[in-house]
Amino acid sequence: MANTRYGKTSPVRKTPASLADIIIRPVITEKATMLMEQNKYVFEVTRQSKKPEIKAAIESLFDVKVAKVNTMNLPPKKRRVGPIVGEKPRYKKAIVTLASGYSLKSVLFPEL
Repeated sequence: MANTRYGKTSPVRKTPASLADIIIRPVITEKATMLMEQNKYVFEVTRQSKKPEIKAAIESLFDVKVAKVNTMNLPPKKRRVGPIVGEKPRYKKAIVTLASGYSLKSVLFPEL
């Protein structure tokens, strides 16, 4: 979908193998499971990935139709181990809304 304010967006020119490298893992937390009831799924993605790339990666990996992608860059968290103060690494999280009629519950939770 093109943004009319800034002009046309270019199509994603990546191979399916490189699109699979964008998705690191699904995030399974209490909040993420509550979002699944609204047909929204949370994934940890690479920090340099863009929304159209995430959409193309999810559609090619799981054979579903993506309606919307929301992303957030999470800041590093400070952690202390004795006298040494460090930081946990930064990461990017994507909340993917699927079109009605599609679901990933059978893929993420096969035994349910």
